[in-house]
Amino acid sequence: MIKWIFFDVGSTLVDESKAWEKRVSDTVKGSNISVSGFYKLMDDCALKNLIPYDDAVIISGLNRAEWHSELEMPYKYSENVLSQLYGKYKIGVIANQPLGTQKRLEKYGLAKYISLVISSAEEGVSKPDVRLFQKALEKADCKGENAMMVGDRGDNDVAPAKKLGMKTVCVKQGIHKLNTPKNEFEVPDYTVDTIEELLNILKEGH
Repeated sequence: MIKWIFFDVGSTLVDESKAWEKRVSDTVKGSNISVSGFYKLMDDCALKNLIPYDDAVIISGLNRAEWHSELEMPYKYSENVLSQLYGKYKIGVIANQPLGTQKRLEKYGLAKYISLVISSAEEGVSKPDVRLFQKALEKADCKGENAMMVGDRGDNDVAPAKKLGMKTVCVKQGIHKLNTPKNEFEVPDYTVDTIEELLNILKEGH
């Protein structure tokens, strides 16, 4: 029986597309590579199960550009989904995020639904390290079998959660949506296009 549902932040609760547009634009500035050409290269990397941005930068010989977190915003349905889950389940966050995750969630209007935030910057350990997930389960006083992890990456979200017995949902959004499982641990229990579909999965008693 699921008691806790943990969410990733980027490309799960929060839309990073504007931040990616800015980063890609800054990356290709002054080069002979177009924005669309770089996005195509990122998609090619994702299809090969590489890290889309990092490997596209290496292949193109360009430099990494800064990330503008101020351009991030919650998906229009995120608050509605959390509000419907709130009260039926405990809601947590397990994410690789810079310092200040709680404040950003407050700014987005999502924090009031979230009981526990486990962020890499605050905890000093990053996904896919299972210790970040273990810490979340310990603080939640929850067994893996009673928890679900929802995120956009097989390597960072699905695999470590499965190793701890958690149910897993992979959200096919963001720059990693073209990635495919590299091993059995990265195969999620459910695959969805947005977290809105989570409501039906849970309604069916999973």
